[in-house]
Amino acid sequence: MKILFLGDIVGRPARDYLKQFLPSLVEKEAIDWVIANAENAAGGSGLTEKVARELFSSGIDILTTGDHAFKKREIFQILDTMDIVRPLNYGQLAKGRGLIIKEKKGKKICAINLLGRVFMQPVDCPFKAVASVLEDVLKETRVVLVDIHAEATSEKLALGYFLAQKVSAVIGTHTHIPTADERMIENFTAYITDVGMTGSFDSILGRRKEDIIERFLTNIPSRFNLAEADVRIQGVFLEIDESTGRSLNIQRVEYKQEA
Repeated sequence: MKILFLGDIVGRPARDYLKQFLPSLVEKEAIDWVIANAENAAGGSGLTEKVARELFSSGIDILTTGDHAFKKREIFQILDTMDIVRPLNYGQLAKGRGLIIKEKKGKKICAINLLGRVFMQPVDCPFKAVASVLEDVLKETRVVLVDIHAEATSEKLALGYFLAQKVSAVIGTHTHIPTADERMIENFTAYITDVGMTGSFDSILGRRKEDIIERFLTNIPSRFNLAEADVRIQGVFLEIDESTGRSLNIQRVEYKQEA
């Protein structure tokens, strides 16, 4: 089974490039599943129904989120009807689902979303949250991917080792900067601390450089407008044995939009 996991999608420039490029990539590489973090897809923060439909029509199968999952309240209308995952450790009372089990062409996978706690907002323990659902999930499918949306590299890596040989992959998101530490943990679980970003590379985390620098210089709150130059898709390819759930390979990829 071949899976493409895409880093945080930031605003319209990223969405436009995905519409243009992703369908042909899926066909060329014979990709079975595309999963992407979309918590910044609508205007750079949050997700709406219109934007979610646009991303699904581009060829993405499952959308994960993070600390901006509920930034736009209209998302409440679609969390139970679309293949969108909010962090599992928001708790049982939160709107939406913390995991999705989906089948396509006889191949079934599970996507779980977790939110880190170090330097982040208070939430339930991500370690305990994922441990509480794994037994039931593994009865449905051996292919389990975890998006850990977190600031601290130590927390992400700790979760990777915690879930070693229990899930197929632990993929870090949130910082928008791809890390060069992709690995196979215990010859089973694919791992990377951060998969990067789908958005403007000529930017600061997808935002106009000038806006961010001004904020650092003045400390005055200001609008962080989306950058549009040098749009890139960053992500990882995963090859997984669907009978055992064991990852066979993880490879970082980057695609640059032609000028």
